[in-house]
Amino acid sequence: MISLLGGIVAIVLGIIGLLVKWVGQSGWLYLLKGLVATVPALLILGGCVAIGAGIGSIKDKMRSKGEDKKEEEKPKEEKPAGS
Repeated sequence: MISLLGGIVAIVLGIIGLLVKWVGQSGWLYLLKGLVATVPALLILGGCVAIGAGIGSIKDKMRSKGEDKKEEEKPKEEKPAGS
């Protein structure tokens, strides 16, 4: 919930910043230059995060499969007949 509110606040502040700071044509050129500079860096960073998450997911799956095999290999304890 906090991240949703933070996102809304960021969008509103960004729109206000665009309207106040970049009135005129030269401001849009700064915006485009900024996007050209930041988008590739954000894509690389996002890709690294995605790879890390994928590796973590694979490790979790392998770990859970190993635990399942260990549980299957353990002989089940038999209850005494008199109980």
